[in-house]
Amino acid sequence: MLLDAATLSRIAGLKLRARAVVEGVLSGLHKSPSQGQSVEFAEHKEYAPGDELRHLDWKAYGKFDKFYVKRFEHETNLRAVMVVDTSGSMGFGTSGLSKLDVGRVMAATLAHLLIRQQDAAGVALVAQGRFAEIPPRSTAGHLGAVLEALESATPHGLTDLALTADTLAEKLPRRSLVCVFSDFFDERQDALKRILALRSRKHDVAVFHLVDKAELEFPFDDPTLFLSMEDDRRVEVNPREIRESYLEEFNRFLESTRDACRAADCDYERVRTDEPIDEVLLRFLGRRGGKL
Repeated sequence: MLLDAATLSRIAGLKLRARAVVEGVLSGLHKSPSQGQSVEFAEHKEYAPGDELRHLDWKAYGKFDKFYVKRFEHETNLRAVMVVDTSGSMGFGTSGLSKLDVGRVMAATLAHLLIRQQDAAGVALVAQGRFAEIPPRSTAGHLGAVLEALESATPHGLTDLALTADTLAEKLPRRSLVCVFSDFFDERQDALKRILALRSRKHDVAVFHLVDKAELEFPFDDPTLFLSMEDDRRVEVNPREIRESYLEEFNRFLESTRDACRAADCDYERVRTDEPIDEVLLRFLGRRGGKL
């Protein structure tokens, strides 16, 4: 059974939430873990039929009179950075989980999957004036640091994806997977363009556009005072008078974001805070043949 936002909101702790989603995704993909191989020695294991004979450790045999096989740490083929927007607007949510909650669970799940397949994963928590980074690594113990950083993320301040894009362009050393989790409420007109420009640098860019049900449907009737979650702006309106124009403008924003991503050859996934997160990830991974 796929987990929905209400179910996840009742699960305590990001680690537990991420693990639950991972199990759902793996079940949907019918995948099993595999042992990778590289030139870096990791550990010994006792020989079992089917193991590679060329990895037998004869020194260990001479010492213990038993056959042991050398196991190797997987040589990382992929470096991935989970970029999570932690600006104030990401704290909005009406379905049990905020946009930031959904972004954190998705980022944690993908990092979990990547490290599980022995690729390197890291995280960047971003907003105006903030770029907190855990660089990508592939070791099993590294997942704890990624989850701890995500767990500590709180929504605050203005969106600044333009600075984020520039920082990533400087920091990413080679072709990487960049997953961006944001509502893209950035007032700078070129913010999205600069994020997508990472694709021209040969990075693989995946955009997860986070939206809440209330933003999509605008279910307000009575005169309402709307407060900005990123600064001190406030406006009182009659929702009935502006609903049509709001929905038209918001849908135009969603479509233009999607079209820009597709034109730049970047993955685009619109994510509602009230839909099953593992279902979203299955769609994403399904387009990629089940692989990151």
